[in-house]
Amino acid sequence: MSSRFRNATKEEEFVFNDISERPIPSLLRGFSAPVWLHTDLSDSDLFFLLAHDSDEFNHWEAGQILARKLMLSLVGDFLENKPLVLNPQFVQGLRSILCDSSLDKEFISKAITLPGEGEIMDMMEVADPDAVHAVRNFIRMELASALKEEFLNTVNHNHSSELYEFNHPRMGRHALKNIALAYLGSLEDPEVSELALNEYRLATNITEQFAAFVAIEQKPGEIRDQVLPGFYKKGQHDFLVVNKWFALQAASDIPGNAANVNKLLEHPAFDLRNSNKVYID
Repeated sequence: MSSRFRNATKEEEFVFNDISERPIPSLLRGFSAPVWLHTDLSDSDLFFLLAHDSDEFNHWEAGQILARKLMLSLVGDFLENKPLVLNPQFVQGLRSILCDSSLDKEFISKAITLPGEGEIMDMMEVADPDAVHAVRNFIRMELASALKEEFLNTVNHNHSSELYEFNHPRMGRHALKNIALAYLGSLEDPEVSELALNEYRLATNITEQFAAFVAIEQKPGEIRDQVLPGFYKKGQHDFLVVNKWFALQAASDIPGNAANVNKLLEHPAFDLRNSNKVYID
C-alpha cells in the first residue's frame, strides 16, 4: 500500500508492507486537520466506514459524502424526468446508526441529518433550487417511511416530561427525538399527527414545543389549524419565537401557501422594516 501527500512544494510517498488485504483508510481522525480532503474511496468503502468506523467524525463524514453524492445523482435523475429511487444501502446505513445504542445521541442526530439544500446547490455547476428541494423532500419521505418504526421508537424512548436541564445527555436525547419527529412529520399518517400533537402538549420548554410544532406544521388539517394560533399566543412576547413562527410558515410546502404568506404580511407582529423578519434567497 502506498499513499501520496502533496503540498505546494513537495510530494511524499509512504509504503506499508505485509498487508494481507486491501485496507480502507480512516483519514484525519477526530477532524485532526481543517482541510478539504480528496480521496479515491469508493461508495463501497464509504458504506463500510459509515457502518464500522470507530471515529465519530469520520463516521459522520462518510455518511455526509454519501448523502451529497446521492442527492446530486437524484437531482440529475429529476432533471431528466427519471424515476427517483433511494439506494437501499444508504437506508440501511442510517438504520445501523439510529439503532446503535453505543453511540452518543447527539452524534446520531447529526449523522442522520441530510446536507442542506444550499450545500448541494453550491456543488452544482448550474444550481436548480426546485430540483434540489424536491430531491431532499423525496429522500426525507423515503427515509421516514422505511425507518418509521425506528423513528417512532426513538421518539418514545427519548421523551421526557421532566423540566428542562442544561446538560449534554439531556440535550443529546432531545436533539435525537426532535430530528426523528421531524422525519416522521413528512408522512401522511394519523398516528404521526397524534404523536406530534401529544409531544406538543407535553413539552416542558419552548424548544421541545417548537420541534413538535415543526412536525405538525408540515401537514395541513385540523391539528395544524389548532396549533398555529396557540403557538403564537404562547410566544408572542418573545420576538425570536415570533420570527420562527413566521419563518416556518413562510417556508412551508403546504398547498396554497403563497396566499398564506400574503396574509402573514398583514399580521400585526410583522414589520417589513425589520430585517430579522425578512429574508431574501
